[in-house]
Amino acid sequence: MSQSASTAAAPVDTSRVTTRRLLHFETVDEMLAEADRLVSAERAGRLTHVGNWTLGRTLGHLATWTEYSYTACPLKVPFFIKWFLRLRKRAFLYGPMRAGVKIPGVPGGTLGTAPVSLDEALPRFRSISERLKTEAPTAPSPVFGMLTHQEAIALNLRHGELHLGFHVAG
Repeated sequence: MSQSASTAAAPVDTSRVTTRRLLHFETVDEMLAEADRLVSAERAGRLTHVGNWTLGRTLGHLATWTEYSYTACPLKVPFFIKWFLRLRKRAFLYGPMRAGVKIPGVPGGTLGTAPVSLDEALPRFRSISERLKTEAPTAPSPVFGMLTHQEAIALNLRHGELHLGFHVAG
């Protein structure tokens, strides 16, 4: 499926996609290598999108959320939701993220979903990922508060596993 076809079709319920790849990254470099592999497949016309987003939109979304490690996230999460989710912090950091989850009250269910070209998204994703490798977060997570450097890396790797898994190189 081409990028234009994936964005023109009716939205897919991503919680029900069975063709999504289940990825696991140990390092930021592994995530960057997977992104590069997908970019190469996209440019060669061999990439299938089994979710709702183009690869450019996916990389832009991942870059946005990684940037929130260094700039204030605009979400204001209610105390009781923070309390509940903080009880599950370890699962969020080290277990797979669930597909299809939407943030209540946020249009589209999440932030950083504007259409963006692959040529714009890739350098932004690469730059903020490289920063994450070497620099501890300076802004609190909207749910978990200040994360250690390793926790911020783990959370962003889980996020990358989820979203990059919706792109399949042929």
